[in-house]
Amino acid sequence: MRAVIQRVSRAAVTVEGTSTRSIEQGILVLLGDKDTDTTEIVSKLAEKCAGLRIFEDEAGKLNKSALELGYSALVVSNFTLYGDTKKGKRPSFITAAKPPLSVDCYNLFVEQMKQTGLKQVETGEFGADMQIELVNDGPVTIVIDTDEWK
Repeated sequence: MRAVIQRVSRAAVTVEGTSTRSIEQGILVLLGDKDTDTTEIVSKLAEKCAGLRIFEDEAGKLNKSALELGYSALVVSNFTLYGDTKKGKRPSFITAAKPPLSVDCYNLFVEQMKQTGLKQVETGEFGADMQIELVNDGPVTIVIDTDEWK
């Protein structure tokens, strides 16, 4: 799985041009699944994202997490995180997980994030057309690839 985590002052996702879901200060997580992923890694990734120390403490050091500070998370599925650009100019998405695995991993990740104790967890909608608005605070952007944990 790959997660792009952005520290945000606020973020919102509009689904299919009608439904808008938003958070104030916290993290935006763009989540992609690979065809070789399993649901076993999801819980660890959710804990890592919620507990990622990317917010300043009193000394100005990146030493606090969204969870510690009582912040929120917006989680959006994003299969393009597995775009392969080795050949040509058109990315290949052959290694991106397909349903039902991709749906199961996304839904489980959202449920695990809700169980971490974050103030609020909002989501996009798997497979929908979405527009994301965010104010990246810092900017701070971290990429986690669970393949690197092996």
